[in-house]
Amino acid sequence: MQGYVQVYTGNGKGKTTAALGLAIRALGAGKRVLFLQFMKTLEYSEHKVMAKLAPNLIVESVGKPFFIAKGGMLSDKECEKWRDKLVIFPPGQPPADYLAIVAAGLNRAKEAVESGEYDLVVLDEVICALYFGLLRWEDLLALIDSKAANTELVLTGRGAPRELLERADLVTEMKEIKHYYATQGVEARLGIEN
Repeated sequence: MQGYVQVYTGNGKGKTTAALGLAIRALGAGKRVLFLQFMKTLEYSEHKVMAKLAPNLIVESVGKPFFIAKGGMLSDKECEKWRDKLVIFPPGQPPADYLAIVAAGLNRAKEAVESGEYDLVVLDEVICALYFGLLRWEDLLALIDSKAANTELVLTGRGAPRELLERADLVTEMKEIKHYYATQGVEARLGIEN
């Protein structure tokens, strides 16, 4: 079976959820899946279930339990809200430890997509890592171009650049119309957003 490159992007909720749904569908068809999460740690509710689906589903995390932002990107109010869970860096100068973590994750992802061992490889939030300058477009493109012919590759995250949208075979944009976080101040809820 021919594998394609899918992108789930946009400001709306549901990018990771869509990738999880595709992973479940692939598992139901007896396929092997690698779900590699960039910019996240294994602390979300879905991880409790995903671990039970091994050995056909492998979940790995390439991240820290912090949000990151470029200087000037967030208001003082937003910065205060996240306090010790936020790393702010000057534009173009991401923290070295984040660069190292993402580089290791990208190497792991490249090995996985080249090997043909997995039918589906999901790089969750890799587009965010690209947006924040934690990886270069050239390196992500090299990974995409090295993909085994039968491997389906899914990339998720806000802020997909035009070059990625043009290179992908399928692009879905999650568009936020209304969100209770913005309109009502509702925090992430266990089992729904976390």
